[in-house]
Amino acid sequence: MTRSTEPVLEPLRGCPTYETIDDWLRLTTTRAHEQADTLTALDQAIGDGDFGASLERGSAAVLAVIDAGPPDGEGGEAAAQRLRQAGRALISNVGGASGPLYGTALLRAAEAIRSAGPGASGAAHVVGALQAAAEGIAKLGGASTGEKTMLDALVPAAEAARVALKDGEDAVGVAAAAADAADEGALQTIPMLATKGRASYLGERSIGHQDPGATFAALALRALADTLAR
Repeated sequence: MTRSTEPVLEPLRGCPTYETIDDWLRLTTTRAHEQADTLTALDQAIGDGDFGASLERGSAAVLAVIDAGPPDGEGGEAAAQRLRQAGRALISNVGGASGPLYGTALLRAAEAIRSAGPGASGAAHVVGALQAAAEGIAKLGGASTGEKTMLDALVPAAEAARVALKDGEDAVGVAAAAADAADEGALQTIPMLATKGRASYLGERSIGHQDPGATFAALALRALADTLAR
């Protein structure tokens, strides 16, 4: 009988550890690599077609941060520091709009974790991080829901997470609710008219295509849910 090489992860309780963040980032980069062709095809339909390549660069930069060793600090500060490191790596290494936007999401999530009260539950940390990430992207991009962007996955995810927390779900349940909402939000971008970003140049021709940014956001949140559920 062979023993699985999958890491055994403890469920998120209280403030996340940087090891949990690392596991999530690694799983996200693995799935981004696996889905690079699909994401590129989505971007070719309504963008410049380099989204998959951009994600590959971003993934390499994030993995280099992880491989460099543990972040400074302990507990929540270490987790926040890892998110800050990953966010800065994305901003520095990924061109176009996606690097700054996703990087800002991680920076805002880091601040939410760092500033949360010592008694905050794991579920509350997930909710706070998602809300902060969505707000950061909206402010930087000057966008809102309904414009065929990653916010159409992230905003419903943050709201679903908030409702799940109110209903008494733990971090695993909150993350799963967020991932389900993000998946549905990404699908809902198909009939939308793009009014932000390069896709907006196509006008009505953007209708009928799923937004690659929202699709990746859903991928990342599903990776988070799966990481916490292990």
